[in-house]
Formats: sequence, structure tokens, C-alpha cells
Amino acid sequence: MFIGDLDKVVNLLLSLSGRLARVENALNNLDDGASPGDRQSLLEKQRVLIQQHEDAKELKENLDRRERIVFDILANYLSEESLADYEHFVKMKSALIIEQRELEDKIHLGEEQLKCLFDSLQPERGK
Repeated sequence: MFIGDLDKVVNLLLSLSGRLARVENALNNLDDGASPGDRQSLLEKQRVLIQQHEDAKELKENLDRRERIVFDILANYLSEESLADYEHFVKMKSALIIEQRELEDKIHLGEEQLKCLFDSLQPERGK
């Protein structure tokens, strides 16, 4: 159950961080001609995402406390080697989730760039 929660919380933090970065980029790239409503909408999204990110960080802190409790319980039942393997697994789980998300983002960016390149190489239709 702890490992499943770890997976969910790390993915939640990554997702919220990505969404927050996109909103902040949109705010920074908003031109002077943008309507006040657009700016206000983005500022509200930013406020909500910041609060959700803070909540997710609190969940991660609680999960870290649970990790220590689970580790202490397992220490009573597992050999030193098995306990070290478990500890390594937990650390690698988060690192691999982050790496997987980074690779997925790179693939998505590459696909978007490829589509743009392909579209720019196509002769204009209708001319």
C-alpha cells in the first residue's frame, strides 16, 4: 500500500509542477494586448495550482513519515540484506518515476517538433 501511495504522490507532484510551470510560462508570455480576463483567469489557475502543490508536498511529508514507520516494522522481520534491498527499491522507485516522466515529456516534445517540421515541409495545399 505504501509503494502504491508513493507512486501516486510522486506523479501528483510532477503533474502539478508541470501544470504550474505551463501557467507561469503563459503568464510571462502574455502580451500587452491580452484581455484582463485572460490574465485574471491565469492568475486564478496559478493560485489554485500553488495551493494544490502545497497540499501535495504535505502529502509527501506524511508519506515520508510512513516510510520511516514501515522501514522500522520491516527491520523486525527482514534480514539486513533484504532491508537494504527494500530501501534501495523505495529510493529508486521515485527516481525512476521522475525519469519516466522526463522521457515521456521529451517524446511528446519530439513528436510536436516532428509534426511542425513535417507541416512546414508540406507544400501549401490549395495553391
